[in-house]
Amino acid sequence: MTRTNPQKKAKELAKLLRNERPDYHYLKAVFRHLRTELNVSVISKAKSLPDIPTEDELKRYYEIVWTGQNTQDLLILKTLMYTGARVSELVNMKLANVDFKRCQIRIEMGKGGKDRMVPFPESFKEILSMHVKDMKVCGATHLFESSWKKKYTDRGIRKILQKYATAAGLEKTMSPHKLRHFLFTWLKKQGLDDAMIQPYSGHASRQSLEIYSRLSLSDVQNHYDQVITRFPV
Repeated sequence: MTRTNPQKKAKELAKLLRNERPDYHYLKAVFRHLRTELNVSVISKAKSLPDIPTEDELKRYYEIVWTGQNTQDLLILKTLMYTGARVSELVNMKLANVDFKRCQIRIEMGKGGKDRMVPFPESFKEILSMHVKDMKVCGATHLFESSWKKKYTDRGIRKILQKYATAAGLEKTMSPHKLRHFLFTWLKKQGLDDAMIQPYSGHASRQSLEIYSRLSLSDVQNHYDQVITRFPV
């Protein structure tokens, strides 16, 4: 069977639809019903597994950052590793968002425009509080700012991380996204299930929203506190 050229067929359909003055949402609904009428299934692209560093690679990387003696770079790395925050969320963290009593940081307007709380371990509180105090003295508003008193950009954070990956002799890149995946994969290995991890990750799925919404954030924090003491670095 010979099919009509897609561009020609589109013109034929356009003649039928032009009088409807369709917008994007109308066309989307029409073609959704058209797929149903023609029994055409939507082909979903298979998601590839994220490329995450091994524990040995992370330890090797951390050693280079630690010996670099740049306190803010070290704090940036630890904040990403402990909270699983996205780089866009990290650069927008404000000093006022850090809750030292609960060992949590508020993410404002994260992915999907949602706010959430992310944890950090008790052992990180002391050095982070000293950093916050120093930043306040300097008149900063964001948790991490450059020497020009401006918050970092996504690109700036990526360059910092990659600088140490090169110094560590790692063949792989070291991105904020890989650190995020490492944390959540590691937490799952420690026995935390998706329902425990989701409130911190910022992920949302229609199938799990109901059970996630019923979870007590304090209960999840307790589980996090118990296992994070075993984190590789």
